[in-house]
Amino acid sequence: MLTDIEIAQQANPMPVLEIAKTLGIREDEVELYGRYKAKLNEKLFARTASNPDGKLILVTAINPTPAGEGKTTTTIGIGEAMARIGKKAVIALREPSLGPVFGVKGGAAGGGYAQVIPMEDINLHFTGDMHAITSANNLLCAMLDNHMQQGNELKIDPRRVLVRRCLDMNDRALRGIVVGLGGRLNGVPREDGFIITVASEVMAILCMASDITDLKRRLGNILVAYNYSGEPVYARDLQADGAMTALLRDAIEPNLVQTLEGTPAIMHGGPFANIAHGCNSVRATRLALKLADYCITEAGFGSDLGAEKFLDIKCRCAGLAPSCIVVVATVRALKYNGGVAKADLAQENTAALEKGIVNLKAHVENMRKYGVPVVVAINRFHTDTAAELAIVDDCCREMGVSYALSEVFAKGGEGGEELAKTIVETIETTQAHYHPLYSLDLSVEEKIDTIAREIYGADGVTYAPAAKKALAEIQKLGGDKLPVCIAKTQYSLSDNAALLGRPSGFTVTIRDLQLSSGAGFVVAYAGDIMTMPGLPKAPAAQKIDVDSDGKSSGLF
Repeated sequence: MLTDIEIAQQANPMPVLEIAKTLGIREDEVELYGRYKAKLNEKLFARTASNPDGKLILVTAINPTPAGEGKTTTTIGIGEAMARIGKKAVIALREPSLGPVFGVKGGAAGGGYAQVIPMEDINLHFTGDMHAITSANNLLCAMLDNHMQQGNELKIDPRRVLVRRCLDMNDRALRGIVVGLGGRLNGVPREDGFIITVASEVMAILCMASDITDLKRRLGNILVAYNYSGEPVYARDLQADGAMTALLRDAIEPNLVQTLEGTPAIMHGGPFANIAHGCNSVRATRLALKLADYCITEAGFGSDLGAEKFLDIKCRCAGLAPSCIVVVATVRALKYNGGVAKADLAQENTAALEKGIVNLKAHVENMRKYGVPVVVAINRFHTDTAAELAIVDDCCREMGVSYALSEVFAKGGEGGEELAKTIVETIETTQAHYHPLYSLDLSVEEKIDTIAREIYGADGVTYAPAAKKALAEIQKLGGDKLPVCIAKTQYSLSDNAALLGRPSGFTVTIRDLQLSSGAGFVVAYAGDIMTMPGLPKAPAAQKIDVDSDGKSSGLF
């Protein structure tokens, strides 16, 4: 059996200019990064601005498990299948972070015969967007520390610096550090730390910005610190916004690649959904809608994280309205939710499936609360038995939700044709009436409470002392009218990773809050969420190599 990278390396991709032509993109609207990847420039945005929008399809999933759900693979497979049934479609995806690539999860280019290529480039440096975001963030940090060193005209309190340096790598040793040691010439000593690049506000801003002017405005609005009088200090006060925008001048342009079957894919931005808002850029999604009849996009982790934020933050702020939501599940993952150990998931266990399928029910019911029709995609494994699939069939019929089996990992677009037809039929026969879950007129506490009760199934919310203090400061700065981005575990509907299935009788604990004034939302931290992940005992990096011909191996 071939590995993902071996399948990708055997592909015969079309030159990216040919992919662009299939979408009516002109040569002067493309900035080439080699033969198989390119950036799409502002000329294309301007020319297609008056084009009618296609239909927006959001792909989400049940809570992730060690068994894997294949959400990105399914998203890519739907795009390939759409082309096979005669539909013009573009896939809009996030860019991978090097943290998961070298850690546990692996890359984010799909799998099997539903991949975007060039897979090696995408999973490593791609077009340099991650590096540009890292540099812009760290320039801001350097300018802040330099300001304090050079007289501190703004009277910044070094104990109340909010922005942290970032690195696109899992490195737990950098979570907490001390900078400025070694005497007066080396700066003002203070506690600092690193977060992973995809958790940075600069990443969130890049993904929320509508154009370069909006990008600069948002960068200037980053709340970086408080002064000794307790007043806010923003990035624009340090005059850092112009240089940061210059570093991101190319990064703001979306990237064009293709699937193994030549379906166009736009990849741009990559915030994690458990610690950020988990969606690709607004610019990429808007452009995809202008270029095709169907835009298939995904949101990170389960629907309680990425999809909720896609619907309550991204769609609301960008004026997007999905026509259909696809919830991806596997029989294996549902059995895991029913208490089966990972090692035993290949064995038939109908009792565990019936117990764990409540997780799928919760996600379907939650997505329907947004007024958008839902389709369930069962990512089929060869170990799924007829008796197990019959339970899934009964469950979907009981909920009145359309569903289809997907075999895109093994068969590519051919294995997703039934799913693609089901999605198209649902869009054509069921009118979507998208609406956010909550009103922006609610207080921050009311917004969090709504999400906790309606999406997580919690009985309520409690706040740690630090969270109460932060909440008062956010209200003082006018942030209480912004949407909320909750950072919590991806493994459970609750804020406790150990509570599988559909937990009840719990409360969500908010330990802290932070105003992301540039991105345009309030981040609420539920539980102990690490913004700088660590590597496992045996990281994936140990198996990644390159031979004397420059051919990579070990990527997955």
